[in-house]
Amino acid sequence: MISVKHLTKYYGDFLAVDDLSFTIDEGHVYGFLGPNGAGKTTTMNIMSGCLSATSGCVEIGGFDIFTDAMQAKQLIGYLPEQPPLYMNETPEEYLRFVGEAKGLKKAELELQIRQVIEQVRIRDVCGQRISSLSKGYKQRVGIAQALLGNPKVIILDEPTVGLDPLQIIEIRDLIRQLGQEHTVIFSSHILSEVQAICDRILIIAHGKLIAFDKPDNLEKRLLADSGIVFTTDAPAAVVREILSSVQDITDAVIHEPDHGLVTAEVKTGSSDIYAVSRSLFFAFADKKQALLELELQKASLEDIFIELTDGSDPAAQADAAHPESEVEQA
Repeated sequence: MISVKHLTKYYGDFLAVDDLSFTIDEGHVYGFLGPNGAGKTTTMNIMSGCLSATSGCVEIGGFDIFTDAMQAKQLIGYLPEQPPLYMNETPEEYLRFVGEAKGLKKAELELQIRQVIEQVRIRDVCGQRISSLSKGYKQRVGIAQALLGNPKVIILDEPTVGLDPLQIIEIRDLIRQLGQEHTVIFSSHILSEVQAICDRILIIAHGKLIAFDKPDNLEKRLLADSGIVFTTDAPAAVVREILSSVQDITDAVIHEPDHGLVTAEVKTGSSDIYAVSRSLFFAFADKKQALLELELQKASLEDIFIELTDGSDPAAQADAAHPESEVEQA
């Protein structure tokens, strides 16, 4: 659906996007992550045809965004981080203006306006000026304008920024619904949000793509070991003996607090942490020792994000972090 090849963008001497290449398939929700200044917004602006590139190409549905701009842009609905709203108009007036700018006429225009108003649930505020709406409703109006023309691709730049928790949940549900009929790409600084919604995640740092995969695969591949933390009243020597009998434990740190209980932090390289915790439980039971607490510590998206973007060489990370099938190598 979208092919980005060797995309590069300079602002003067500053390299914002560095030889970026990836392919996005139709019918998924893609999360676009990266620290501030990583090049996310620049990349989205180029993909939507709002900004030129220094070099490289972007194809949307087989149309080049630079040389076949009209055909490519008809396939895209775009919501910038700051929605381009006309505050003195009502949502319906604004949507009619946007629809006409997109080439919609008469009956088709009115039909699509009614459809997007229902889709983003703004009917109750259609008679108010946009300036009087809450931040959440303004975002909904911005998403509605992106949906006009029924584009195959919806690009949303920070659609939940500045929203309260309830509004975030509502926009998150809306994005999930849009993913059933459109290819959706959205950027966010809320990592749990991306993890909850997205089928695929792209992580960018220093203008380079350093990871592109499913959330579960990122968890398995990018952090070495999962962990188990447990507390027991068994003596430390017995704990060590029991741990030595459990397969797939790669490391263990045992603490002996003053209150007489033993706490241990166990690492495992196994992909099935539940099987290891089961073995651990029965190993203690066989020795007639009690596990008072047991907690699984799995890799979170926050852990992955920090590991990939915290000052390491992005080119070296890219070689290890993404599968060949998803990212075209430069």
